[in-house]
Amino acid sequence: MKTSALQAPIKALLHQGTVIPAHPLALDQNRKLDERQQRGLTRYYMASGAGGVAVGVHTTQFEIRDPKINLYEPVLKLAAEEIADAGLKRPFIKVAGIVGPTQQALAEAEIALTHGYDLGLLSMGGLKDWTEKQVLDRVKAVADIIPVFGFYLQPSVGGRIFSYDFWKEFADIPNIHAIKVASFNRYQTLDVVRAVCASSRRDEIALYTGNDDNIVADLLTTYRFTIDGKKIEKTFVGGLLGHWAIWTKKAVELLDEIKHCKKNGYTRMEELLTRGIEITDVNAAMFDPAHDFHGCIPGIHEILRRQGLLTGRWCLNPAEELSPGQLEEIDRVYAMYPHLNDDAFVKEHITQEARAL
Repeated sequence: MKTSALQAPIKALLHQGTVIPAHPLALDQNRKLDERQQRGLTRYYMASGAGGVAVGVHTTQFEIRDPKINLYEPVLKLAAEEIADAGLKRPFIKVAGIVGPTQQALAEAEIALTHGYDLGLLSMGGLKDWTEKQVLDRVKAVADIIPVFGFYLQPSVGGRIFSYDFWKEFADIPNIHAIKVASFNRYQTLDVVRAVCASSRRDEIALYTGNDDNIVADLLTTYRFTIDGKKIEKTFVGGLLGHWAIWTKKAVELLDEIKHCKKNGYTRMEELLTRGIEITDVNAAMFDPAHDFHGCIPGIHEILRRQGLLTGRWCLNPAEELSPGQLEEIDRVYAMYPHLNDDAFVKEHITQEARAL
């Protein structure tokens, strides 16, 4: 099969930097797909001004790939249909999560292309016994099919640590167009950025933060290295985040503010950094690091439930629920940072859709 290329408008938006929420999975009380609410979430992200969505990723729940559940292709198809039906007059990036050993990853890449997805977010999770060379061979195989969005996943949720040399070779692979850094670790983040800067393809790769604990600081920082006697700079241009699955309108406004700040001599940076700490506090309540992130997906669902975008916080795995004290923490951050939510926008969005019925 011929290698799929990234379309020019999508590539331009990817490098310009945008908000890409990780798409949750809407379930009913029987833990079956709620198609109406699933479609509604996609419409919410488009209406919020997001530049794309990532579907079939961790936030969508990895259990969708279980043959008994078999929801991987259906959720990709639903999102693609809603995006097509919206008739947007702007580019909108469709990212499909791709996981598993090489043959599974290749099969998922083919499914993603079938439904018009632009990039595959290629997870390196679950490959703990593989050598770095074996992982890179898998990346090259997938990149021969679909444009790749790399993904550095933190070990606490199934990822692993990779060397600087791994990321340098990763960046050199043709058809790699972006990397999401979700290591939740400054040292490992630095490895990726320095490796990309050292690559001859540095200008072909857009960096996206997945560090939900450091969103604003990642987006404000310019990384600068001397490579072969030449100063090279690189920045995170946007985010592909589970955190941005909620309060997405505010995330879009935040990224616009950060871009304005950087363009205008870093004015109001202190205010943005303070807001960044507030956002990290919200993330601590929602993502549940106090319990090794056990409640992160139910935490996302709980906030969407409060907004009326989901009926409940059910997950495919019945054991996946909020941790002790997590509900109270969500109450706390909701009350403490009302300026961070987009509840009024969501209420109006839902009201307008109800009127249209």
